[in-house]
Amino acid sequence: MSSNKRGDATHGESVDLASLSQNDVTILAETFRLLGDPSRLRIMLRCMQGSSPVGDIAESLELSQSLVSHHLRLLRGARLVKGVRHAKHIFYEVDDSHVSQVLLDMASHIVEDRGEE
Repeated sequence: MSSNKRGDATHGESVDLASLSQNDVTILAETFRLLGDPSRLRIMLRCMQGSSPVGDIAESLELSQSLVSHHLRLLRGARLVKGVRHAKHIFYEVDDSHVSQVLLDMASHIVEDRGEE
């Protein structure tokens, strides 16, 4: 198992990167494209802080509720966030630890690079 062909996922899982199908690569590219939007990325980072309803996310990020709802719909479709219903409200949170770990690793990478300048 060569390090060029294998990528280690969290929780001890491995993914054979060479075996990714064209469809898998397309989905991966679309996921990164979704995260390339600053508003969506801010929403993701906010959802990492804990489960919140749309109104709270919108208020804390100073975005309109309709814009946040639109972005959350796209993020849910990509399985990056999930909505959990509590009574009449839906609370949004990051879908799983893989998503959180990718964002934490990339944020650490950015901060690390900043220290070298």
